[in-house]
Amino acid sequence: MAHWLVKSEPSAWSWEQQVAAGDKGTSWNGVRNHTAKLHLMAMKIGDQVFFYHSNDGKEVVGIVEVIKTFYPDPTDPSGKFGMVDFKAVRPFKTPVTLAQVKETSALQKMSLITSFRLSVQPVTDAEWKLVCKMGGVDP
Repeated sequence: MAHWLVKSEPSAWSWEQQVAAGDKGTSWNGVRNHTAKLHLMAMKIGDQVFFYHSNDGKEVVGIVEVIKTFYPDPTDPSGKFGMVDFKAVRPFKTPVTLAQVKETSALQKMSLITSFRLSVQPVTDAEWKLVCKMGGVDP
């Protein structure tokens, strides 16, 4: 199973809204970066994903799961981009901030630091375990 991180501005789509969507989940649309698109295309059903609040908060707040793999994004007039569906799995007991990630030597190569503008990022198994531990949840 692969691990990922997706970013959302809480004013556009928050963790609370994701939780409210329940088991039916929601689509993750609007991605318009080709690298992020490739990451979405690589996601499989059951992959676990960090839900990160960008801009306001700058913190990992929970974990979502892929429930539908890549399919066309109807909001993309070019037809080049797609989306996946996620459902909320569990919140972090303690959100993990970008500042904490930057201060943790074992996370210095994490995409959240090295590719900070990318909205969909891969997360290594070691990074996953450490960030989960920092957030007070089991990996």
